[in-house]
Amino acid sequence: MKQLDNRRGFTLIEIMVVIVILALLAALVGPRLMGRTDDAKITDAKVQIKNIETALKLYKLDNGTFPSTEQGLSALVTKPTVGTIPNNYKSEGYLESKKVPKDPWGNDYIYISPGEQGDYDLLSYGADGAKGGEGKNADISSADVK
Repeated sequence: MKQLDNRRGFTLIEIMVVIVILALLAALVGPRLMGRTDDAKITDAKVQIKNIETALKLYKLDNGTFPSTEQGLSALVTKPTVGTIPNNYKSEGYLESKKVPKDPWGNDYIYISPGEQGDYDLLSYGADGAKGGEGKNADISSADVK
């Protein structure tokens, strides 16, 4: 009786076909995913601005005014010691994280009170960190997020 060889496995050609298919998928999908990081950072900045705005409104409810430009956003974390000292400051502050976040590009948010567009202006200068710009470098303002 002759015994048949029942070894199973992939041939070199089958492995090469799979590698080519995977390379094609990576070449088509990779660039599309990489371009989305800028969109994600812009969305993240808008969400952070909304969260900071909520904290600013709570601060005003307790103290009657928004923090001044001089006091800055740090007034949402620690009781201000300059300018008008708030009388009803919440001991735990107004931001859950207990620190003022940086924008998604690692820069500080710009806070001006009173602002040009309302009680305050809150903005990120975008990816380039400079005023103005277009696309991913465009400024993201609290006035635009509403």
